[in-house]
Amino acid sequence: MPFVDTPLTVPMRRAVQDAWGRRIDGEPVRLYGGEESAAYRVDDLVVRVGPARRTSAEAEWCHSIAVHAASTLPEAVAPLRALGGATVIRVDGRPVSVWPYVEGGWPDEEQPQVRTQGARLLARLHRTLASHRPPPRPVASFVETGLYGEAPHDVPELADRELDRWLADFHRRNPVRQPLHGDFYPGNTLARDGRLVAVLDWDEAVVGAPEMEVASAALEWADEYGDSPARRRRFVTDYHEAGGTAGGMDDETLVQLIRHRLRREAAYFEHARRQGAEHDEDGLEHHERRVKAFFDLRP
Repeated sequence: MPFVDTPLTVPMRRAVQDAWGRRIDGEPVRLYGGEESAAYRVDDLVVRVGPARRTSAEAEWCHSIAVHAASTLPEAVAPLRALGGATVIRVDGRPVSVWPYVEGGWPDEEQPQVRTQGARLLARLHRTLASHRPPPRPVASFVETGLYGEAPHDVPELADRELDRWLADFHRRNPVRQPLHGDFYPGNTLARDGRLVAVLDWDEAVVGAPEMEVASAALEWADEYGDSPARRRRFVTDYHEAGGTAGGMDDETLVQLIRHRLRREAAYFEHARRQGAEHDEDGLEHHERRVKAFFDLRP
């Protein structure tokens, strides 16, 4: 996905200083990544600037999931509350939040021990969130479209009525719902000295079946293009052995939930393109391979 180039303006810095009561003297350093939000390190803080379309209510809801997770999970990075108690302010029409800076880099999911750590961390995260009962999400998450069997009209080229029927039946048979991170992939974690130390970016937090997130994580951590079933099965096994809350997942369940995620990613890619985003060759190739995996994984 395209790299967001949203500046941290002088009014934003002043507003952060006023709202959080923290002086910001250092020079902002743009942190790598960001499909919709831009993050800047300033001293020992990270200032995140979100897209104008994200409402403050949506941001606060997602932040509340992070705050609950951080209450018992050391790796969960939660936003800092402003002096008035909120975790987000609006400046120049954009949601702005402040987070503690955590030293680390992206983990190497090609290492088996890192994949195992990822599965175990996800299991602990799900256990932490299982008892949390937040109010309804103010704005539906992008991943929810088509999740319960309704045909997703924003990606007609990936229409699949068999998948739609399967999703509807799966959710009838599996009624458990709980808060989820929503985008648990290596780029939203940090590692240091060979150990995962942080879970970041809660913008896609959602309430749903935990199996949905396990399947997505198995794709991202163990099987990027759907061609290594043994690795994704190992990820699921490691997750269950670590006490994750998701129920048993046979191969059909795993690949159908992965295919839902792939279809939503394709829809987001097209949405971004319609909004004027320009994708480089690597981004286009990644998108094309993911679309191919959607069809190749069909049971």
